[in-house]
Amino acid sequence: MSFEDLAFGPYDKAEHKANKAYELYENGKENEALGELDEALEINPSNSSWHFNKALVLDSKCQFDEAITEYEIALQLNPNDLEISNSLAVDYTRTGQYDLAIETFEQIQELDPGFEPSYCNRIITYTEMGQHDLAEQMFYLAQQINPDCALCFYNIGNSLFARAQYKKAIRCWLKTAELEPTHPQINYRIAQAYWSDGDMESARRHFLAELRVNPGEIDVILDYGLFLLEEGDIEPAKEKFNRILEIQPDFPLALFYLGEIALDNCDYNQAAQLFKQALREDNTLIGPRYRLAQYALMRELWQEAANYLVSELKQAPEDVDTLVSMGSMFLTIGDLDYATHCMSRAIDIDCAHAQAFYYLGLINAMKGRLEESAEFFAHTLDISPAHICALRDSAVVYLAMGRLDDAAARIKKALPLADDNTQLKMLDRRIRLLKAKERIRNFLYRLKP
Repeated sequence: MSFEDLAFGPYDKAEHKANKAYELYENGKENEALGELDEALEINPSNSSWHFNKALVLDSKCQFDEAITEYEIALQLNPNDLEISNSLAVDYTRTGQYDLAIETFEQIQELDPGFEPSYCNRIITYTEMGQHDLAEQMFYLAQQINPDCALCFYNIGNSLFARAQYKKAIRCWLKTAELEPTHPQINYRIAQAYWSDGDMESARRHFLAELRVNPGEIDVILDYGLFLLEEGDIEPAKEKFNRILEIQPDFPLALFYLGEIALDNCDYNQAAQLFKQALREDNTLIGPRYRLAQYALMRELWQEAANYLVSELKQAPEDVDTLVSMGSMFLTIGDLDYATHCMSRAIDIDCAHAQAFYYLGLINAMKGRLEESAEFFAHTLDISPAHICALRDSAVVYLAMGRLDDAAARIKKALPLADDNTQLKMLDRRIRLLKAKERIRNFLYRLKP
């Protein structure tokens, strides 16, 4: 074998493949890049840089578990590489392995207390853990090393936003935009913060700024469409949802919100078609079945409504008002067990939801459980003392239980709140009549020898 032949041995081939993988990755060809790196690592599996590069490609494809494996191999081969450790800790955070992430960041700090990314990225970890005081500590430690880190301001902005400190979040994100005008979706985040803080004009301005830079970003268009809906700008919102369908014709949320607009315009058939189409695109989507159940109830199709409601309930909706509304629809259908289930779930999420307690009172009254019914109505009135329906219906329950004084007390509270309510006036007269009869009966009993 000649000396020249040795220059082009297997390790040179592996190096060539690794270099080619880098070029492919830079050109957006992640799958091809992975193929070249795999072949390079078959020849030389002890090259930590190639394992690191493979992990970076996997990160770009959001395959974080596989990336972690490659980072861990790279770190075994090169234990003191801070970049590998930092990337590994970031992926531990992405996959919810917070203890491992913190442990890895602390190891970096021990190796090099001046390595700023270990503090910067730890802000994210502590934010996701809900430990916002520690997130702020990391921010100030990072500031001592690099006071102009755009990512630090962005990360602490996320922590502030999670705590509903919107004005502070806005200041941090504006600083990010100043330091790094091209930071991904920075105007979008600022728009969300202004929106949450009630500054609609500033929110609109930053939404539009983001869309000028990224006109095809579906998440931004969707959120801006919802913003416009909230503002009552129906036609512009409709245009945004249709714009999403031009980019991605099978996007289920755009179909759903177009259905919501059609429903609001009383175009029920069009709304139903859009809701069904949204379900065909995403069978797990929460909302369309609920709306279709409402439409079925309007047409008095009880079984169809029940089927949609049961299917929607299986998707485990977390919105309390939706659960209460679904429970009331089950009540209309006459399915008291499912109605109870909906109200109980609503109370599990929000233990101070007066309407959920009210409906539980109503359900127990329908089941003949008057004591339980009275207790639920009492809970309702503890939360909402002016709840007229609870005052009225608890009076009816007390009346059925023979507790006339309690019934009278409820009506006495209800009448000033709705003095023109015919039902309340009739109940008041009935209670007065029964109390008069009771007084006469008691008087006659006293006359008996």
